Amino acid sequence: MTRPRTQHARHDDGFTLLELLVVIAILGLLVAIVAPAALKQLGGARNSVAKDQIVRLGGVLDLYKLDVGSYPTTEQGLSALVDKPSDVENWNGPYLKGEKSPKDPWQQPWIYRNPSNRSNHDYDLCSAGSSGKGTEPGEGDAICN
Repeated sequence: MTRPRTQHARHDDGFTLLELLVVIAILGLLVAIVAPAALKQLGGARNSVAKDQIVRLGGVLDLYKLDVGSYPTTEQGLSALVDKPSDVENWNGPYLKGEKSPKDPWQQPWIYRNPSNRSNHDYDLCSAGSSGKGTEPGEGDAICN
């Protein structure tokens, strides 16, 4: 026995243009709400990493001072922690891994000065921050020891 064929209304599978536009608009709103918060968290994380690196580099500079008797000069910079300066005795480095001076979380060189421009500081160790414009403690978004 054969069943009789019934006629079904034919529906096209897929989405209408209006449905696609609504979905795109909703996704756009979600991105507009979530993206600024995510970028703020990323910026805050880099600031925290910069502060932690300053503390760690300070400890390494203290080890250098214990061996050599003084902190590296401004001219020697942080590269004195990796390569032995020619005029230094009792250097027991390298004090840092790698072949070159360390960089801040924004991949910019650290700003190092000895002696410090500030009272109660032996040296200045700063990151120029996310804008790259802070070259002095308290200037722009500089992060310093």
